[in-house]
Order: sequence, then C-alpha cells, then structure tokens
Amino acid sequence: MGMQTGAHIVWDWNGTLFHDNDAIIGATNAAFAELGLSPITLEQYRALYCVPVPKFYERLMGRLPTDAEWEVMDATFHRHYTEHRVRCGLTEGVAELLADWRAAGRSQSILSMYGHEELVPLVKGFGIESHFVRVDGRTGPSGGSKAEHMVRHLAELAGSAGVDPTRTVVIGDAADDAVAAGRVGARAVLYTGGSHSRASLEGAGVPVVDTLAEAVVEAARLAA
Repeated sequence: MGMQTGAHIVWDWNGTLFHDNDAIIGATNAAFAELGLSPITLEQYRALYCVPVPKFYERLMGRLPTDAEWEVMDATFHRHYTEHRVRCGLTEGVAELLADWRAAGRSQSILSMYGHEELVPLVKGFGIESHFVRVDGRTGPSGGSKAEHMVRHLAELAGSAGVDPTRTVVIGDAADDAVAAGRVGARAVLYTGGSHSRASLEGAGVPVVDTLAEAVVEAARLAA
C-alpha cells in the first residue's frame, strides 16, 4: 500500500490532548458555589455535561441560568480553570502519537473551544506546536457550539494545506465533536478519557475508544 498521505486529524484540546479533568471539575464547582449549588463529582459531570454549556447548567439547576448568572459562572469558571490548569499535563503518549502521525506524512491540526489567546502559548509550552499545520482556539464569546468553528477551520485548512474533509477525522471527547465533523463531511472518533461518559458518547453513532492510541488507529482506518 505504501505510505498513506492526505489523511488529516483535527484534534480537540481540553479533555483530549490536554488531560485537564481535575481543573475542569474544580472550576465547575467554583462556578456552582457562586450560585449556592452543591459541588458535583467527576462521574456526575461526565454523565450530565453537554454543550452549549448553559444547557449543562440547566440540567443541574432545573432551569437555564439568567444572563447575569451565566456571566458570573463563566468568569468564575475561567478564573479558577486558569489557576488549576498549571498542574495538568498532556494525556499519556500524546507527544509520540503526534510525532508518529506526522512522520507518516500525514497532517493534523487543533480546533478548540478554549480561548485562542490562551491556547496558543499552552500548546507552544508543551513543545508540540510543530506537529500541527494549524492551531485554532475560540475567538468569540464562550458557550457556543463547535460546528460553526469547524466549518471555518476546514475552509482555512483546505486553502492553506490542501486538506480534504472526506479524508479528515475529528478526535475529541464530546458528542459535539462528532456533530462538528458531520457538518463538514468529516468522520469522528470519540475518546472516553475526557469530559463524557462512554454511555453519553455512544449515542453519537461514531466509533468510541478508551485510549488516544486506539483513536489514531481508528482515524487512519476511517481516512483510508
């Protein structure tokens, strides 16, 4: 068969390449405390988490937060997350997986709902930015869905790197990643090590795996 080229992975960042579950839970509970809500466990979070995020808060509060509540919770979440994330690292084996995919002549990028200005230095700080043809974080207000960002990301990649959406696989830890992939005609593989339980991911109708190594094997198969 020779070397496969043309296959492209769009990686999610939080909960996928970046193992930040502890920071996410700590920040979520800090946001809840602002409204007098009880803290939740990682298991509860993974069972209930969804996007857009106000919808997730609705599942816990029994109603949508008001605009004022959302602003307070969002600001509190981001402040605490920034404090806690310094203790978090890359998911096990990530550096090798990225290097191997690139060495095989394939391309990869990051599309995250994490703020672009914070994402770029974080990726650089781990010394992995050279593996990516593009790194895109969120540039608008937080709380939206990934699909519209994916359309823009893939359009940029098609123009600058000749990436073909039909040979593209999105790897992430949320059903939203599969929805975003579907919007641009790409495939998706979902990883159970992040913010969602296996049960909540299996409803997305795409392959679900327990390690990123398995995700990459699956991506190569889907993009072939």
